[in-house]
Amino acid sequence: MDNKDGCCSTHLIDGDGGFNVAGVDNFMKEVKLAECGLSYAVVSIMGPQSSGKSTLLNHLFRTNFREMDAYKGRSQTTKGIWMARCVGIEPCTIVMDLEGTDGRERGEDDTAFEKQSALFALAVSDIVLINMWCHDIGREQAANKPLLKTVFQVMMRLFSPRKTTLMFVIRDKTRTPLENLEPVLREDIQKIWDSVPKPQAHKETPLSEFFNVEVVALSSYEEKEEQFNEQVASLRQRFFHSIAPGGLAGDRRGVVPASGFSFSAQQIWKVIKENKDLDLPAHKVMVATVRCEEIANEKYASFTTNEEWCQLEEAVHSHSVRGFGRKLSSILDTCLSEYDAEATFFEEGVRSSKRKQLEEKLLQLVQPAYQSMLGHIRSDTFERFKEAFDKALKGGKGFALAAHECTESFISRFDEECTDAIIDQAKWDSSRVRDKLRRDVDAHIAEVRSAKLAEVTSLYETKLNEALAGPVEALLDGASDDTWPAIRKLLQRETDTAISGFAAALSGFEMDEESRDNMILRLKDYARGVVEAKTKEEAGRVLIRMKDRFSTLFSHDQDSMPRVWTGKEDIRAITKTARSASLKLLSVMAAVRLDDEGDNIDKTLSLALVDGKAGASSARSITSVDPLASSTWNEVPPSKTLITPVQCKSLWRQFQTETEYVVSQAIAAQEASKRNNNWLPPPWAIAAMVILGFNEFMTLLRNPLYLGVIFVAYLLFKALWVQLDISGEFRNGVLPGVLSLSTKLLPTVMNLLRKLAEEGQGVASGETQRNPAVASKSFRGSSSTNDNGDVSTSATSEVTSENGTEYSSSSLHDKMQ
Repeated sequence: MDNKDGCCSTHLIDGDGGFNVAGVDNFMKEVKLAECGLSYAVVSIMGPQSSGKSTLLNHLFRTNFREMDAYKGRSQTTKGIWMARCVGIEPCTIVMDLEGTDGRERGEDDTAFEKQSALFALAVSDIVLINMWCHDIGREQAANKPLLKTVFQVMMRLFSPRKTTLMFVIRDKTRTPLENLEPVLREDIQKIWDSVPKPQAHKETPLSEFFNVEVVALSSYEEKEEQFNEQVASLRQRFFHSIAPGGLAGDRRGVVPASGFSFSAQQIWKVIKENKDLDLPAHKVMVATVRCEEIANEKYASFTTNEEWCQLEEAVHSHSVRGFGRKLSSILDTCLSEYDAEATFFEEGVRSSKRKQLEEKLLQLVQPAYQSMLGHIRSDTFERFKEAFDKALKGGKGFALAAHECTESFISRFDEECTDAIIDQAKWDSSRVRDKLRRDVDAHIAEVRSAKLAEVTSLYETKLNEALAGPVEALLDGASDDTWPAIRKLLQRETDTAISGFAAALSGFEMDEESRDNMILRLKDYARGVVEAKTKEEAGRVLIRMKDRFSTLFSHDQDSMPRVWTGKEDIRAITKTARSASLKLLSVMAAVRLDDEGDNIDKTLSLALVDGKAGASSARSITSVDPLASSTWNEVPPSKTLITPVQCKSLWRQFQTETEYVVSQAIAAQEASKRNNNWLPPPWAIAAMVILGFNEFMTLLRNPLYLGVIFVAYLLFKALWVQLDISGEFRNGVLPGVLSLSTKLLPTVMNLLRKLAEEGQGVASGETQRNPAVASKSFRGSSSTNDNGDVSTSATSEVTSENGTEYSSSSLHDKMQ
């Protein structure tokens, strides 16, 4: 490519018909043709070989096409088709210099290239210059006749020919005025047009439908160069703004946008080379399709590497981006606007179709980012909803009210943020994400609602458990005829209290009546279940409870004081009372009686286990049926039965077996107490002693000294009795008492005598120093410890007789003297 003087002349098609694709692309970059849109014109020149075509173009458009060297003789200068930019003409004008016709190099019969180049020129050019000699005008066999026939014939190969301006340039004008030459030329042109075969559709089509015919004349370049230059300069002015209305190509049609010129020219030449009819409208659509697709691909690639989009895409994958929709819409709008600017001059249908495809591809590319944005909005909104909802509940707001307000508030916020994320070019609907958020919100509300209801239910169940378990246990432990009425009353009272609070707590949830009633019913059932479970638990320990109750009643009196078996107690009656109370406990725990339905369990147990024992023998003789030989109670359903009749009978037997030892121990203790407390001989022995000892008694009455000796002996015996605790020693039995007394008797006697001696010596030595009244003061006994560690007490100084008279040791001493 020759870039001298800025014309950038390029060999477009070589002499062999090869299309220079790289050269054309480079030419378009150099002259920036793609930026021209539709504001460009194409001018081509054809004519006989060596007719001065290149010279005319170089002077007219200031190009640098190679010109014929006249000194070397006439020969072919331009081979194929050359292209250059017209320097200094606006708008951008491209000129093509075609190989001359009727050249000896091609030969007489080789006119294929002439026709192909002519057809190419007509297909791509807005203005075609036909260079012809002035002296050929009016001649039948002039050189311009074959050329015109070629032009008109190839014109018929175009399905829809474009409106082309044919400018006949008459070279080497003679003195004949142009006004006289032009009619003759136009007449010849019309004759040629009429003689050319036409398709049926264009039989009557006038020449002016396809061509604007212009005629100009130029003086000889060699003989009148100055005049030639002036005329060329004048002609040059006509090419300024040639495509404007009224210009040389002002009414042109079917123009290919400048950015598609290279591809269009290449495809036109390809069709022409294949000797096919050239369908310009279809070609125009094809060029628009290819070029618009190229532009769309370029813009798509440019968008994918757009820094702002890359940053936005990276950010939206990790977090929500404020103003996402506005930013992305702006980037997309810029990309589509650039496409519109470059493709604006192509066929509208194709341009719009490719724009739609580009828009779809771009939207498909950005859709994941949009979905990520919606996902962030949904998740952020959901998290904020949970926080606000939890805060509202903690603030004491009713559940239903808090759920409704928070839901409406945050769904509205979601809609607002989705509006901010909307992409103007897309018609995407965020309803699916909104529905997903709504489902998440509803699921969370349901979850929290279930948790809160469970919490409230658990709270009141705990209260019921605390209010019922302990009291029921206490009532069952004190089993009586009023136990189950008291339990029913307790259950009713506590259940009513709990249900009142529970119903108030449920009011904040705005539940339907059926659900509310079901929950209250479950709470009632729970309360009954607490009582039943506690009863079953206590029924499992009924034997222990019975034994504890028997032990309590048997071993303690009415004042809850431990019993001392002195022999006066009626053990049989006490045993019967204690066992009856234990049987009452068994009767109470045999079944659950929360429905206030009468039964005969207590009566059956009493008759079979207590009252029926006395007449057992007579009952057996009658061969009556055992009322406890059954696994169910009359009038008591199995579901309410805790202890079956057979189990009651077995438990009662075990209870009797385990309490018999306590009763036998009580009887033994009572017998021992009676033996220990009865020291008097039998009445017959007393009578015998009175009768047989009457003489000795009279002797004592006659001699009072014996009475003193007996009295002293009585005091000594009483002192030994007290010191040795004889009654206490024999309480545990005769043999243990004898063994214990045998070890303690001698030390106690020795200790007692020693104390008496010491007391007597003390009285004798102190008579001279103390008042006789003081000497008569009684001596006190003291305790000492023998070698064996037994504590022995000295003879007491005062001994109280059974009738209340006290005797002192001093008086005893006086009597002995």
